[in-house]
Amino acid sequence: MALRPYWKGYLKLSLVTCPVQMMPATSENEKVRFHTLNRQTQNRVVSHYVDAVTGKEVRDEDEVKGYQRGENDYVILEDDELESVALESTKTIDISTFAPRDSIEWIWLDTPYYLSPDDPVGEEAFSVIRDAMGAENMVGISRLVISRRERAVMLEPRGKGIVLWTLRYGDEVRDEENYFAAIDDEEPEAELMSLVQQLIKKQTQHWSPKMVVDPVQEALLDIINTKKKQLKKPSKAKPKEKAEASTGNVINIMDALRKSIEHERGSGKQSTR
Repeated sequence: MALRPYWKGYLKLSLVTCPVQMMPATSENEKVRFHTLNRQTQNRVVSHYVDAVTGKEVRDEDEVKGYQRGENDYVILEDDELESVALESTKTIDISTFAPRDSIEWIWLDTPYYLSPDDPVGEEAFSVIRDAMGAENMVGISRLVISRRERAVMLEPRGKGIVLWTLRYGDEVRDEENYFAAIDDEEPEAELMSLVQQLIKKQTQHWSPKMVVDPVQEALLDIINTKKKQLKKPSKAKPKEKAEASTGNVINIMDALRKSIEHERGSGKQSTR
């Protein structure tokens, strides 16, 4: 079954406009998800908002937004006040600025979407915008309202289409210097570098999605499929054997690297570069 577009609108560059549709580039639909059930009845458990002090359930009409400014002290915002700052939903991605692709670091990229033409009539306009950005190695910067929130977005040519990335705001990205400043600036020994580089070359492979399979997901599916076949009450799982305790010995890094190289040579592994 074909997926419905997540968003439909227009891509605009100056006087050039074309209808486009947007789809999420990633999905978690295949993830194993659980519902919380009542063990006795096997009915689903539902949640309700309750007053943290009285323990009584709060009706929908009594719920209100509050910004905490101190312990048990909140600034209350009414619905009309929240609506007064809400953004009007826009249906146009108006590219106002361009930037070199390599000037935007990975940490600013948030969520990817696939952008494609929504009408054959607009394909030419879409293609010329896409190809012109690709030829200049540029990306487009614009803004878009997604789920009632205005987001800065980046448009990057990719094959026949465009990948639209939502961008993180400045206050969402922490300064790396706060975490890396204490690391020693001293360069490692040349011999150590050489050994590590040999390991890297030996273990280099072409990228494949199989490198990032989820073993927990697969194990859960195996358990679920087994239980489906058995159609009986679940038995208690056997406790896992405890991992062997570490000896606490400190291994010399040079010896460890040399042994790693020797192991790689002995196993006959070949690089698939």
